Amino acid sequence: MAVKKAKKKAAGKKKAATKKKVAPKKKVAAKKKAAPKKKTVAKKKATKKTVVKKKVAPKKKTAKKKVAKKKAPVRKKTPAKKKKTKRKPNPAFMKPMQPDEALGGVIGNKAMPRTEVTKKLWKYIKKKDLQDPKNKRMINADEKLKPVFGGKSSVNMFEMTKLVNKHLS
Repeated sequence: MAVKKAKKKAAGKKKAATKKKVAPKKKVAAKKKAAPKKKTVAKKKATKKTVVKKKVAPKKKTAKKKVAKKKAPVRKKTPAKKKKTKRKPNPAFMKPMQPDEALGGVIGNKAMPRTEVTKKLWKYIKKKDLQDPKNKRMINADEKLKPVFGGKSSVNMFEMTKLVNKHLS
């Protein structure tokens, strides 16, 4: 038993010796760290405030969500997609027009809408291969088309419709 007591005393002395060495450092450190301790206290208070805010904030969020749910039915829903119907042509294009003699020699003398006139004219151009092979937008006139194009030998396809409309009444 005496051996155990001696060991305890020796261990106690070591602890005391370490405490003595540590104690002065703590005191010095405590004096230097006095200001930081105040900051940590302030941080703790700030965290307590944030905790309080966090408790309040979820209540506000849930209230906003409820309001949003109430507003959702008020919003108008988009109507169901309608089936696509066939596009109605402009009545002005569907009005029958009478071609004059120059144009009648190419498409016929029967009265027809402008759309049909353009279709028949393009059918004639494709059949006779009158499009320029290098520039497809240009149409080379033959003997029947020259009077329709105003005497020009080649015409742009967009200019062609303008010239053809002069021959319709």
